[in-house]
Amino acid sequence: MEKWQIRWNDWMRILLGNMPPVFFIEVIIRVIFTYLLVIFCIRLMGKRMAAQLSRNELVAISSLAASIGIPIQTPDRGLLPAVLVAMIVVGAQRIVAARLSKNERFERNTQGNISVLVDDCCLRIDEMKRVRIGRQEVFARLRANRIKHLGQVKRLYLEAKGDFTLVRQPEPQPGLSVLPVEDKEFRAVQRYSEDSMVCSRCGNRENQVTKPCGRCGNEKFEPAMVD
Repeated sequence: MEKWQIRWNDWMRILLGNMPPVFFIEVIIRVIFTYLLVIFCIRLMGKRMAAQLSRNELVAISSLAASIGIPIQTPDRGLLPAVLVAMIVVGAQRIVAARLSKNERFERNTQGNISVLVDDCCLRIDEMKRVRIGRQEVFARLRANRIKHLGQVKRLYLEAKGDFTLVRQPEPQPGLSVLPVEDKEFRAVQRYSEDSMVCSRCGNRENQVTKPCGRCGNEKFEPAMVD
């Protein structure tokens, strides 16, 4: 459009654009066709597309939406090119999915590895830094699973697709509290060990606090919480 054609009070252009009214009937047809095409493509790509997406599935669905969404609002774009693009995306996704089921190395390289965030009641600070996740997010995930302290946790995994998997400690030990520091009243009524201290950063349990934590080097300790 030319500059002289743009006016701030041209509400018909702002709301309806420069298309003739009859194009809105065509838009309805295009939307229905595109909707059915997306449903068909997702069906072909498998049940995983209806659950949480992996990396390659997210790329596939994003490419699908970006490529076939253009014909909905552009009258000079046909629908058949969108079908061709959709079939290419679906074909590539099915090839990748087949390769993932046969090649473990390819799966690790494309989908990522599992990360251990909590190891035997202690936070793995180095691994948390590597995957860029903070203590408070880990604590929030644990609280969502009714965990009050790290002594109740055997393992906490960050799965390759972003989910958290908790393995509880068969025999809970005293551990670092994961309760919010802002909730002082609730923290105050919890039971704490009188002879067991834990690192306030990673939860490493120490009986003597005269030296830095052997796992993370932190010098601050606090009483361990017990069930």
